[in-house]
Amino acid sequence: MERVEERLSVFSVDTLDYHSILVALKGCSALFCCLDCPDGYDDLIVDLEVRGAINVVEACAQTDSMQKIVFTSSLTAAIWRENICSQTDVDERCWSDQDFCRKMKLWYALAKTLSEQAAWALAMDRMLNMVSVNAGLVVGPAVAQQNPCSTMSYLKGAAEMFENGVLAVVDVKFLADVHIRAFEDSSTIGRYFCFNQIVHTEEEAVKLVETLSPLLSSQPKYECQGSEAYAERLRTKKLNKLVEGTA
Repeated sequence: MERVEERLSVFSVDTLDYHSILVALKGCSALFCCLDCPDGYDDLIVDLEVRGAINVVEACAQTDSMQKIVFTSSLTAAIWRENICSQTDVDERCWSDQDFCRKMKLWYALAKTLSEQAAWALAMDRMLNMVSVNAGLVVGPAVAQQNPCSTMSYLKGAAEMFENGVLAVVDVKFLADVHIRAFEDSSTIGRYFCFNQIVHTEEEAVKLVETLSPLLSSQPKYECQGSEAYAERLRTKKLNKLVEGTA
């Protein structure tokens, strides 16, 4: 990555402004795309994020120099369904149930599910080279404080995620490294779950709350009562191969 740092450009664009995306992509050979709403998620934002994903991928299709898209998605696009316990393992083949997300008002999860599905459908139709990185809850120095609404939106339903072994966190530096590896490795294909740790014990849950302070300072204080652990259900076979350089 050091060899190309001088050729790396970072753009913040209005994803509903198709022309501005085209301008930003001019001459680019690859795109790292992260769609996020800094003001939180509701049913209206879901539609806007889907439209943004379509605009971005279509703009890539119209950019002759574009070789690869690395699309940032979320684990929440894979874990939610009516009976969250019905599936022993959760891997990259899984998708969250749209109707369940709407019923439970899991707008963040719904936005990530629909926007990623829209991106994949268009990328395949336009025969674009795309991979997606489905990230866990992003943690790291000041991450939650810089983007508190997204953090809180991800955590809606956190108790259910924790009890069912699918509450996972990822360090922001590791997440960035996985994005770079996904771009540089020509053999990457499809979706990649990305996380460092599954929070599956009460002690780990308490530590996560402490990590997210003062963002969660308004939440009732919880003290670890025991050593109960929940089964880890997320699988990272593809991620392990990518990190090991055998993707």
